[in-house]
Amino acid sequence: MPNPNEQPRNAAREEVPLAPGPGRPGGGFGGRLGRGPVVKPKNFRGTLRRLWTYLGRERKLLSLIFLFIVADSGITLIGPYLIGMAIDAMPTSGEGRVDFGLLGFVLAGMMAAYISDGLLTFLQSWFMAGVSQRIVKNLRENLFAKLQKLPLAFFDSRRHGELMSRLSNDIDNVSNTISQSTAQLMTGSIAIVGSLVMMIVLSPLLTLASLITVPLVVMLARTITRRTSVMFKNQQVQLGRLNGHVEETISGIEIVKAFNYEQKTIEEFEAVNNELYAVGLKAQIWSGFLMPLLGVINNIGFAAVAIVGGILAVKGLITVGVIASFLSYSRQFVRPLNDMANIFNVLQSGVAGAERVFEVLDENEETPDPPGAAELSRPSGHVVFEDVSFGYRPDVPILKHIDFEAPAGSSIALIGPTGAGKTTIVNLLTRFYDVTGGRILIDGRDIREYTRDSLRRTFGIVLQDTYLFSGTIKENIKYGKPDATDEEVEAAAIMANADPFIKRLPQKYDTVLSENGGNLSQGQRQLLAIARVILSKPSILILDEATSSIDTRTELHIQEALLNVMKNRTSFIIAHRLNTIRDADMIMVIDHGEIVERGNHDTLLDKQGVYARMFSSQFKNIGVM
Repeated sequence: MPNPNEQPRNAAREEVPLAPGPGRPGGGFGGRLGRGPVVKPKNFRGTLRRLWTYLGRERKLLSLIFLFIVADSGITLIGPYLIGMAIDAMPTSGEGRVDFGLLGFVLAGMMAAYISDGLLTFLQSWFMAGVSQRIVKNLRENLFAKLQKLPLAFFDSRRHGELMSRLSNDIDNVSNTISQSTAQLMTGSIAIVGSLVMMIVLSPLLTLASLITVPLVVMLARTITRRTSVMFKNQQVQLGRLNGHVEETISGIEIVKAFNYEQKTIEEFEAVNNELYAVGLKAQIWSGFLMPLLGVINNIGFAAVAIVGGILAVKGLITVGVIASFLSYSRQFVRPLNDMANIFNVLQSGVAGAERVFEVLDENEETPDPPGAAELSRPSGHVVFEDVSFGYRPDVPILKHIDFEAPAGSSIALIGPTGAGKTTIVNLLTRFYDVTGGRILIDGRDIREYTRDSLRRTFGIVLQDTYLFSGTIKENIKYGKPDATDEEVEAAAIMANADPFIKRLPQKYDTVLSENGGNLSQGQRQLLAIARVILSKPSILILDEATSSIDTRTELHIQEALLNVMKNRTSFIIAHRLNTIRDADMIMVIDHGEIVERGNHDTLLDKQGVYARMFSSQFKNIGVM
């Protein structure tokens, strides 16, 4: 289990899953690993194609939206034609008479067309909003579910804020891209084809004049979007870094203040924020070039149409109404081209976010249970390590040929210097990591042959730095057994010596805790964590410096409670205070990944070896032997 209170390291760039470092720098349960080079981003087309698969799940509604778009596009194409008819109904010379009947019919048709256009546009937006939100909802659920299935090694190499940025900011970018771009792409495609057909029908020569700008539009869009795609990707990376810095600063605000690090933290934030500002500014400036330049190109096209149209009108080849209709169709043809070029620019931000989401979704999950994996039910707790070796990297072993047996109901103490491999042993036992050599048996069977869920239900774990969730005290204790009754919760709290301070709170067991129990002392949080484990009634108990945050007087009560809990349960105790493990059935001294001494307290003292020296150094000033 990872150490929830461990502060992420500062990083100068985006973190990615890497080969672990040679040791466990934090020394805690699930400490952080090393880092390496940034993974190159996926290609634009591949990510866009994958994003399209999520749209495919909404094909029924998308088909309905497409029908609305087709109908709307057809109505939109009628408008310019009616405008031309209205102009031709009013003669340009004084000899003709206005055809009021035709003019009235045309005006009524235009009104009906524009009202229908507004209604269909509203329906498109309504249904498209539902489609985009469902897609993003599914994507967010998939990402969050994926995070629950990833191994600890993944989280060891990531900053928490950066992961939260992928779950929030990056998915929001995807949402905006889908809601803004999908319908516009369909509308634009139909409008371009329909307008081009009507332009050719009205005047092939004018059509040729208007098409001279199309290559310029395509070249401009490709040139700018090539630059902005990289910039938007960098912008998302920098945003993830900024979120990571904010998250770790707020989580560790007590340490920041205790070491007078406020100004340095502000400077670090400003450095990351300035980098985000710089890359964001470049991305926005380059993307902002697109529309003004497209406007210039479009005006050139309209000028060409006006010149050629004027010449044809003077020669009597077309009417003024046709020119007016053609100019409207020309705008309808060019506007979608502009919009699609701009949409492609917007897509860069959305695809950059989708790339980062898919990077997580593509991570390897924990090794699945083998076919026919057994359920570990009613375990006795007999644990055997047979020639177990392990390394976070193949070339740097952490544990070397560990052999020991823990009979059911026995207590095993693990002591040794920081980084010796004590926590790694229990991490392997709980299958947070898998052994690279040898095997671990529980009740005579390799733990890899059990389902991971049933295996982990066997353990109760109390960490040095515990974690509490937002909610009531009762809910936090029941985390170990969700269906527990109030009486069981109170009994567990009494056994953990937490009941007295809980009863002094205004709402007692219904007191709402802030994030990670910030409104309680460290010792009180530790008591609740112990009560949580007591309630779960595990077969195997793991205590990782479980009483290190408790005052000496309370520790005596906790030790008594833990002794009661440990009865008839196999227990693994990681400790630095040797007085807490004097009664252990077996004490193992771990150093450099090897068991250098083993035996009970009296036996190890008689050996006058490493344990005796450690014990003597701790108690030489108080005369306790």
